[in-house]
Amino acid sequence: MAEAERIVAGFARALRAQGLSVPIGTVVLFGEALARVGLQSRQAVYWAGRATLVRQVEDAPVYDRVFAAYWEDHLVDGAPAAVPAGTPLTLAIDDEDDADNRPDGDDGDGPGDDVLAVRYSAVEILRHQDLSALTAAEWAEAQRLISALGIAAETRPSRRTRPSRHRSGGHPDVRATMRRNMRTGGVPIRRSWRAPVDRPRRLVLLLDVSGSMEPYARGLARFAHAAVAARRAGRVEVFTMGTRLTRVTRELTGRDPDAALLSAARSVSDWSGGTRLGDTLQEFNDDWGVRGLARGAIVVICSDGWDRGDPDLIGSEMRRLARVARRVVWVNPLKASPGYAPLARGMAAALPFVDQFVEGHAVSSLERLAEIIAGREAEERHS
Repeated sequence: MAEAERIVAGFARALRAQGLSVPIGTVVLFGEALARVGLQSRQAVYWAGRATLVRQVEDAPVYDRVFAAYWEDHLVDGAPAAVPAGTPLTLAIDDEDDADNRPDGDDGDGPGDDVLAVRYSAVEILRHQDLSALTAAEWAEAQRLISALGIAAETRPSRRTRPSRHRSGGHPDVRATMRRNMRTGGVPIRRSWRAPVDRPRRLVLLLDVSGSMEPYARGLARFAHAAVAARRAGRVEVFTMGTRLTRVTRELTGRDPDAALLSAARSVSDWSGGTRLGDTLQEFNDDWGVRGLARGAIVVICSDGWDRGDPDLIGSEMRRLARVARRVVWVNPLKASPGYAPLARGMAAALPFVDQFVEGHAVSSLERLAEIIAGREAEERHS
């Protein structure tokens, strides 16, 4: 692990130990901020953490104490940890959508004031926020963003064909060629062609709804509804995994997302319960997957990998699934945490049979998942 990642992860743990709420998404933002400002300036590091990790004004004194104690051993220069008391500082925060509507010459500066102008996009910030830490208003906007995702499954050539103007990738259409050349006595002067029709591959979503996944399950369920509702996604099947396997495809077919998710939640008796990944994967393979549902399909498993069962069973069932599926994608919200390693027994047993291992903690990570499902990202097999 890089030194910077160890520092970021350790500082986040120190803040949590003092009672501050530090979601994974804010830690990721802090790490990205440090990548830009570096570790050479104590003041730059202080404000990078203050802007990304402190969510409430009353948390600032706690942040200051932890920063002063923790960063003594990690910073080079002796710059002050904060702006000295009494220094006039104004934050002029502009929404980028309204920046063009301000009067000419009005830059927000007052005479004699030391102004720090900050421009932000509320939507852009929300895209990277951890789903487990959203307020009610933020969650309402996040739902809108997830439902608006244009989910389209990777396509495959089908047995059906259609007329084509080009020879490439097609085959001769004898009947149409003869019909077009009746005036020439059937001599094929002008030839016709047919090409295969591309159809979307089947998409199968397996959602872990155990207690450890509860903070992210609602966002992933919203993504599943968006996939079911998308016309370009083709046939989509959705199952929940907890202590048992439950098919919720029919419940998610409603147009109203809230009503569909409520119907799905009512049909799942083990929501926020325990986890039996090996048993539920075996049930899916025996009753659905290997029999045909997963053959040639894109299978997306959304789980943190925590399981108290036999990891060998998870490994063997993932091997069975990988043999028949086109691609197996594993979505783990914990992967976004700095310093994360797939050490959970279930995750470690499954990873050798996963084609792509991605994050699932924020709207931005679900956007990337939509790109992966569409086949617009190169495959990265983990072994």
